[in-house]
Amino acid sequence: MRIASVASAFPPRYYSQSFLCEGLKKFWDGRLKHPELLDRLHTNSGVDGRFLALPPDSYYNLATWGQANNAWIECALDLGGQALCRALSGAGLSPQDLDALFVVSVTGIASPSLDARLVNRLGLPSRLKRIPIFGLGCVAGAAGIARAADYARAFPNHVAALLSVELCTLTLQKEDVSIANLISSALFGDGAAAVIINGAERSLGGPEVVATRSVFYPQTEHIMGWDISEKGFQIVLSPDLPALIVEHLGHDVAAFLTDCGLTRRDIGSWILHTGGPRILEATATALELPREALEVSWESLRKVGNLSSASVLLVLEEVFKHRRPEQGTYSLLAAMGPGFCSELVLLKWT
Repeated sequence: MRIASVASAFPPRYYSQSFLCEGLKKFWDGRLKHPELLDRLHTNSGVDGRFLALPPDSYYNLATWGQANNAWIECALDLGGQALCRALSGAGLSPQDLDALFVVSVTGIASPSLDARLVNRLGLPSRLKRIPIFGLGCVAGAAGIARAADYARAFPNHVAALLSVELCTLTLQKEDVSIANLISSALFGDGAAAVIINGAERSLGGPEVVATRSVFYPQTEHIMGWDISEKGFQIVLSPDLPALIVEHLGHDVAAFLTDCGLTRRDIGSWILHTGGPRILEATATALELPREALEVSWESLRKVGNLSSASVLLVLEEVFKHRRPEQGTYSLLAAMGPGFCSELVLLKWT
Protein backbone atom coordinates (compact mmCIF):
# COMPACT_ATOMS: atom_id res chain seq x y z
CA MET A 1 0.00 0.00 0.00
CA ARG A 2 1.29 3.46 -0.91
CA ILE A 3 0.27 7.04 -0.28
CA ALA A 4 -0.06 8.44 -3.78
CA SER A 5 -1.16 11.99 -2.99
CA VAL A 6 -2.00 14.44 -0.19
CA ALA A 7 -3.86 17.74 -0.53
CA SER A 8 -5.50 20.33 1.70
CA ALA A 9 -8.17 23.02 1.39
CA PHE A 10 -8.95 26.03 3.55
CA PRO A 11 -11.71 28.64 3.78
CA PRO A 12 -10.96 31.96 2.05
CA ARG A 13 -10.85 33.85 5.38
CA TYR A 14 -7.60 34.00 7.38
CA TYR A 15 -7.15 36.14 10.49
CA SER A 16 -4.29 36.97 12.81
CA GLN A 17 -4.28 35.67 16.36
CA SER A 18 -4.62 39.20 17.76
CA PHE A 19 -7.72 39.84 15.62
CA LEU A 20 -9.29 36.57 16.77
CA CYS A 21 -8.51 37.32 20.41
CA GLU A 22 -10.28 40.68 20.24
CA GLY A 23 -13.24 39.05 18.49
CA LEU A 24 -13.54 36.43 21.22
CA LYS A 25 -13.55 39.12 23.88
CA LYS A 26 -16.57 40.58 22.13
CA PHE A 27 -18.09 37.10 21.73
CA TRP A 28 -17.81 36.53 25.49
CA ASP A 29 -18.55 40.11 26.51
CA GLY A 30 -19.80 40.20 30.10
CA ARG A 31 -18.86 36.57 30.76
CA LEU A 32 -15.07 36.84 31.02
CA LYS A 33 -13.98 37.80 34.52
CA HIS A 34 -10.36 38.21 33.41
CA PRO A 35 -10.12 39.16 29.71
CA GLU A 36 -6.35 39.48 30.06
CA LEU A 37 -6.22 35.69 30.52
CA LEU A 38 -7.43 35.33 26.93
CA ASP A 39 -4.56 37.56 25.80
CA ARG A 40 -2.02 35.36 27.57
CA LEU A 41 -3.50 32.14 26.19
CA HIS A 42 -3.44 33.44 22.62
CA THR A 43 0.07 34.82 23.00
CA ASN A 44 1.36 31.49 24.33
CA SER A 45 -0.54 29.30 21.86
CA GLY A 46 2.24 29.13 19.27
CA VAL A 47 -0.33 30.18 16.64
CA ASP A 48 0.06 33.22 14.37
CA GLY A 49 -3.35 32.98 12.71
CA ARG A 50 -6.17 30.68 11.61
CA PHE A 51 -8.77 30.14 8.92
CA LEU A 52 -12.46 30.59 9.77
CA ALA A 53 -15.30 28.70 8.10
CA LEU A 54 -17.58 31.77 8.34
CA PRO A 55 -17.07 35.54 8.32
CA PRO A 56 -16.36 36.67 11.90
CA ASP A 57 -19.66 38.49 12.44
CA SER A 58 -21.64 35.37 11.46
CA TYR A 59 -20.61 33.56 14.66
CA TYR A 60 -22.58 35.99 16.81
CA ASN A 61 -25.76 34.92 14.97
CA LEU A 62 -25.43 31.17 15.55
CA ALA A 63 -28.04 30.80 18.28
CA THR A 64 -28.58 27.02 18.11
CA TRP A 65 -26.63 23.85 17.51
CA GLY A 66 -28.81 23.22 14.45
CA GLN A 67 -27.71 26.48 12.87
CA ALA A 68 -24.05 25.74 13.57
CA ASN A 69 -24.37 22.21 12.19
CA ASN A 70 -26.11 23.41 9.02
CA ALA A 71 -23.20 25.79 8.47
CA TRP A 72 -20.84 22.86 9.07
CA ILE A 73 -22.54 20.75 6.38
CA GLU A 74 -22.39 23.53 3.80
CA CYS A 75 -18.78 24.50 4.48
CA ALA A 76 -17.61 20.91 4.92
CA LEU A 77 -18.94 19.92 1.51
CA ASP A 78 -17.16 22.84 -0.16
CA LEU A 79 -13.81 22.28 1.55
CA GLY A 80 -14.03 18.49 1.48
CA GLY A 81 -14.80 18.51 -2.22
CA GLN A 82 -11.85 20.80 -2.92
CA ALA A 83 -9.40 18.71 -0.88
CA LEU A 84 -10.54 15.41 -2.39
CA CYS A 85 -10.41 16.70 -5.98
CA ARG A 86 -6.93 18.12 -5.41
CA ALA A 87 -5.71 14.84 -3.95
CA LEU A 88 -7.16 12.83 -6.83
CA SER A 89 -5.64 15.21 -9.37
CA GLY A 90 -2.27 14.97 -7.61
CA ALA A 91 -2.36 11.20 -8.09
CA GLY A 92 -3.38 11.51 -11.73
CA LEU A 93 -6.84 10.11 -11.00
CA SER A 94 -10.41 11.12 -11.75
CA PRO A 95 -13.35 10.84 -9.32
CA GLN A 96 -14.50 7.70 -11.15
CA ASP A 97 -11.23 5.94 -10.29
CA LEU A 98 -12.02 5.90 -6.56
CA ASP A 99 -13.13 2.61 -4.99
CA ALA A 100 -13.53 3.53 -1.30
CA LEU A 101 -13.90 6.78 0.65
CA PHE A 102 -13.22 7.12 4.38
CA VAL A 103 -14.47 10.41 5.86
CA VAL A 104 -13.47 11.54 9.35
CA SER A 105 -14.73 14.51 11.34
CA VAL A 106 -15.62 15.32 14.93
CA THR A 107 -16.99 18.86 14.48
CA GLY A 108 -20.38 18.17 12.88
CA ILE A 109 -22.79 15.44 11.85
CA ALA A 110 -24.87 14.69 8.76
CA SER A 111 -27.17 11.98 7.46
CA PRO A 112 -26.85 11.38 4.54
CA SER A 113 -23.19 11.67 5.51
CA LEU A 114 -20.65 13.90 3.79
CA ASP A 115 -19.38 11.05 1.63
CA ALA A 116 -22.87 10.39 0.23
CA ARG A 117 -23.37 14.08 -0.56
CA LEU A 118 -19.95 14.22 -2.23
CA VAL A 119 -20.89 11.31 -4.49
CA ASN A 120 -23.58 13.51 -5.99
CA ARG A 121 -21.53 16.71 -5.97
CA LEU A 122 -18.29 15.34 -7.44
CA GLY A 123 -19.58 12.55 -9.65
CA LEU A 124 -17.99 9.77 -7.63
CA PRO A 125 -18.85 6.22 -8.79
CA SER A 126 -22.11 4.67 -7.57
CA ARG A 127 -20.13 1.51 -6.65
CA LEU A 128 -18.10 3.53 -4.12
CA LYS A 129 -17.66 1.97 -0.68
CA ARG A 130 -18.40 4.72 1.87
CA ILE A 131 -17.05 4.65 5.43
CA PRO A 132 -17.99 7.73 7.51
CA ILE A 133 -16.26 7.82 10.91
CA PHE A 134 -17.23 10.12 13.77
CA GLY A 135 -15.78 10.47 17.27
CA LEU A 136 -12.07 9.76 16.91
CA GLY A 137 -11.12 13.42 17.15
CA CYS A 138 -7.46 14.37 16.72
CA VAL A 139 -6.34 10.76 16.23
CA ALA A 140 -8.60 10.24 13.20
CA GLY A 141 -6.11 11.50 10.62
CA ALA A 142 -3.61 8.79 11.51
CA ALA A 143 -6.33 6.20 12.19
CA GLY A 144 -7.97 7.00 8.86
CA ILE A 145 -4.74 6.35 6.98
CA ALA A 146 -4.37 3.06 8.84
CA ARG A 147 -7.92 1.95 8.06
CA ALA A 148 -7.62 2.99 4.40
CA ALA A 149 -4.35 1.03 4.23
CA ASP A 150 -6.17 -1.99 5.69
CA TYR A 151 -8.70 -1.66 2.88
CA ALA A 152 -5.97 -1.37 0.23
CA ARG A 153 -4.29 -4.48 1.65
CA ALA A 154 -7.55 -6.42 1.28
CA PHE A 155 -8.22 -5.04 -2.22
CA PRO A 156 -4.76 -4.56 -3.79
CA ASN A 157 -6.16 -3.41 -7.14
CA HIS A 158 -8.28 -0.65 -5.55
CA VAL A 159 -7.75 3.01 -4.70
CA ALA A 160 -9.01 4.41 -1.38
CA ALA A 161 -9.23 7.99 -0.16
CA LEU A 162 -9.24 9.44 3.32
CA LEU A 163 -10.96 12.79 3.74
CA SER A 164 -10.75 14.81 6.95
CA VAL A 165 -12.90 17.92 7.38
CA GLU A 166 -12.75 19.79 10.68
CA LEU A 167 -14.53 23.11 11.27
CA CYS A 168 -13.57 23.54 14.89
CA THR A 169 -14.73 27.15 15.21
CA LEU A 170 -18.34 26.08 14.62
CA THR A 171 -18.27 24.17 17.93
CA LEU A 172 -17.41 27.23 20.04
CA GLN A 173 -19.73 27.55 23.05
CA LYS A 174 -20.83 31.07 24.02
CA GLU A 175 -21.85 30.10 27.57
CA ASP A 176 -18.66 28.16 28.30
CA VAL A 177 -15.81 30.28 29.67
CA SER A 178 -13.98 27.35 31.25
CA ILE A 179 -10.20 27.21 30.94
CA ALA A 180 -10.55 24.25 28.56
CA ASN A 181 -12.77 26.23 26.19
CA LEU A 182 -10.58 29.33 26.39
CA ILE A 183 -7.52 27.24 25.52
CA SER A 184 -9.41 25.64 22.63
CA SER A 185 -10.43 29.06 21.35
CA ALA A 186 -6.74 29.95 21.09
CA LEU A 187 -5.69 26.77 19.26
CA PHE A 188 -8.31 25.34 16.91
CA GLY A 189 -9.01 26.38 13.34
CA ASP A 190 -10.79 25.18 10.21
CA GLY A 191 -9.74 23.24 7.13
CA ALA A 192 -9.73 19.92 5.28
CA ALA A 193 -7.20 17.42 3.93
CA ALA A 194 -7.38 14.31 1.76
CA VAL A 195 -5.03 11.38 1.19
CA ILE A 196 -5.05 8.86 -1.68
CA ILE A 197 -3.89 5.33 -0.81
CA ASN A 198 -3.50 2.68 -3.49
CA GLY A 199 -3.17 -1.06 -3.31
CA ALA A 200 -0.04 -3.00 -4.26
CA GLU A 201 -1.36 -3.88 -7.73
CA ARG A 202 -1.79 -0.24 -8.74
CA SER A 203 1.14 1.56 -10.36
CA LEU A 204 0.83 4.77 -8.33
CA GLY A 205 3.95 5.90 -6.46
CA GLY A 206 4.55 7.42 -3.03
CA PRO A 207 5.72 6.22 0.39
CA GLU A 208 4.84 2.68 1.39
CA VAL A 209 2.62 2.06 4.41
CA VAL A 210 4.78 -0.58 6.09
CA ALA A 211 2.81 -1.20 9.29
CA THR A 212 0.23 0.36 11.61
CA ARG A 213 -0.69 0.05 15.26
CA SER A 214 -3.61 1.16 17.44
CA VAL A 215 -3.11 1.61 21.19
CA PHE A 216 -5.97 2.19 23.64
CA TYR A 217 -5.44 3.40 27.20
CA PRO A 218 -8.15 2.00 29.53
CA GLN A 219 -9.99 4.26 31.95
CA THR A 220 -8.94 7.50 30.25
CA GLU A 221 -12.27 8.67 28.83
CA HIS A 222 -12.06 11.85 30.90
CA ILE A 223 -8.90 13.09 29.18
CA MET A 224 -10.38 14.47 25.96
CA GLY A 225 -13.61 14.57 23.98
CA TRP A 226 -17.01 16.27 23.93
CA ASP A 227 -19.81 16.71 26.40
CA ILE A 228 -22.81 16.83 24.07
CA SER A 229 -26.00 18.66 25.02
CA GLU A 230 -28.80 20.58 23.29
CA LYS A 231 -26.25 23.41 22.86
CA GLY A 232 -23.82 21.27 20.88
CA PHE A 233 -20.25 20.17 21.49
CA GLN A 234 -18.60 21.30 24.72
CA ILE A 235 -14.87 20.60 24.92
CA VAL A 236 -13.42 18.13 27.44
CA LEU A 237 -9.69 18.73 27.83
CA SER A 238 -7.86 17.49 30.90
CA PRO A 239 -4.66 19.15 32.14
CA ASP A 240 -3.37 15.59 32.66
CA LEU A 241 -3.00 15.05 28.90
CA PRO A 242 0.71 16.02 28.54
CA ALA A 243 1.66 13.74 31.44
CA LEU A 244 -0.26 10.86 29.84
CA ILE A 245 1.68 11.36 26.60
CA VAL A 246 5.01 11.40 28.43
CA GLU A 247 4.04 8.26 30.34
CA HIS A 248 2.93 6.15 27.38
CA LEU A 249 3.95 7.37 23.93
CA GLY A 250 7.67 6.63 24.07
CA HIS A 251 7.12 3.05 25.23
CA ASP A 252 4.38 2.43 22.65
CA VAL A 253 6.48 3.77 19.77
CA ALA A 254 9.52 1.75 20.88
CA ALA A 255 7.44 -1.45 21.09
CA PHE A 256 5.89 -0.83 17.67
CA LEU A 257 9.26 -0.19 16.03
CA THR A 258 10.82 -3.24 17.73
CA ASP A 259 8.11 -5.41 16.22
CA CYS A 260 9.03 -3.90 12.84
CA GLY A 261 12.72 -4.66 13.41
CA LEU A 262 13.60 -0.98 13.96
CA THR A 263 14.48 1.51 16.67
CA ARG A 264 13.86 5.25 17.04
CA ARG A 265 17.28 5.88 15.49
CA ASP A 266 16.01 4.34 12.25
CA ILE A 267 13.29 7.01 11.85
CA GLY A 268 14.47 9.75 9.52
CA SER A 269 11.45 12.04 9.82
CA TRP A 270 8.59 12.46 12.27
CA ILE A 271 5.07 13.33 11.09
CA LEU A 272 3.21 14.20 14.28
CA HIS A 273 -0.11 15.78 15.19
CA THR A 274 0.07 19.49 16.07
CA GLY A 275 -1.89 19.40 19.31
CA GLY A 276 -0.47 22.60 20.81
CA PRO A 277 2.77 23.73 22.47
CA ARG A 278 2.37 21.56 25.59
CA ILE A 279 1.42 18.53 23.49
CA LEU A 280 4.37 18.93 21.12
CA GLU A 281 6.74 19.44 24.05
CA ALA A 282 5.37 16.34 25.78
CA THR A 283 5.73 14.37 22.55
CA ALA A 284 9.34 15.45 22.14
CA THR A 285 10.04 14.47 25.75
CA ALA A 286 8.36 11.07 25.37
CA LEU A 287 10.27 10.29 22.16
CA GLU A 288 13.54 11.89 23.32
CA LEU A 289 13.60 14.17 20.28
CA PRO A 290 15.10 17.64 19.85
CA ARG A 291 12.69 20.45 18.95
CA GLU A 292 14.00 20.58 15.37
CA ALA A 293 12.83 17.00 14.77
CA LEU A 294 9.26 18.30 15.07
CA GLU A 295 9.89 21.46 13.03
CA VAL A 296 7.17 20.72 10.46
CA SER A 297 4.58 20.17 13.20
CA TRP A 298 5.55 23.40 15.00
CA GLU A 299 5.39 25.28 11.70
CA SER A 300 1.93 23.92 10.86
CA LEU A 301 0.66 24.88 14.32
CA ARG A 302 2.03 28.39 13.88
CA LYS A 303 0.47 28.90 10.44
CA VAL A 304 -3.03 27.44 10.87
CA GLY A 305 -3.47 26.19 14.46
CA ASN A 306 -4.78 22.78 15.46
CA LEU A 307 -7.24 21.30 12.95
CA SER A 308 -8.02 18.17 14.95
CA SER A 309 -7.88 15.12 12.65
CA ALA A 310 -6.66 17.15 9.66
CA SER A 311 -3.55 18.43 11.46
CA VAL A 312 -1.33 15.38 11.02
CA LEU A 313 -2.39 15.24 7.36
CA LEU A 314 -1.20 18.83 6.86
CA VAL A 315 2.19 17.82 8.29
CA LEU A 316 2.20 14.82 5.94
CA GLU A 317 1.37 17.09 2.99
CA GLU A 318 4.30 19.40 3.76
CA VAL A 319 6.71 16.47 4.01
CA PHE A 320 5.24 14.79 0.92
CA LYS A 321 5.45 17.89 -1.30
CA HIS A 322 8.35 19.94 0.04
CA ARG A 323 10.53 17.92 2.45
CA ARG A 324 10.48 14.43 1.02
CA PRO A 325 13.16 12.26 2.64
CA GLU A 326 15.69 10.29 0.66
CA GLN A 327 14.74 6.92 -0.78
CA GLY A 328 14.70 4.21 1.85
CA THR A 329 14.06 6.60 4.76
CA TYR A 330 11.50 5.60 7.39
CA SER A 331 8.97 8.07 8.78
CA LEU A 332 6.66 7.64 11.73
CA LEU A 333 3.25 9.27 11.45
CA ALA A 334 1.40 9.48 14.76
CA ALA A 335 -1.53 11.14 16.50
CA MET A 336 -3.44 10.76 19.76
CA GLY A 337 -7.08 11.42 20.58
CA PRO A 338 -10.23 10.66 22.58
CA GLY A 339 -10.45 7.26 24.14
CA PHE A 340 -7.70 8.02 25.09
CA CYS A 341 -5.66 6.37 22.36
CA SER A 342 -2.80 6.65 19.90
CA GLU A 343 -2.40 5.58 16.29
CA LEU A 344 1.00 4.84 14.73
CA VAL A 345 1.79 4.49 11.02
CA LEU A 346 5.23 3.45 9.74
CA LEU A 347 6.10 4.79 6.27
CA LYS A 348 9.03 4.03 3.98
CA TRP A 349 9.91 6.49 1.22
CA THR A 350 10.61 4.99 -2.18
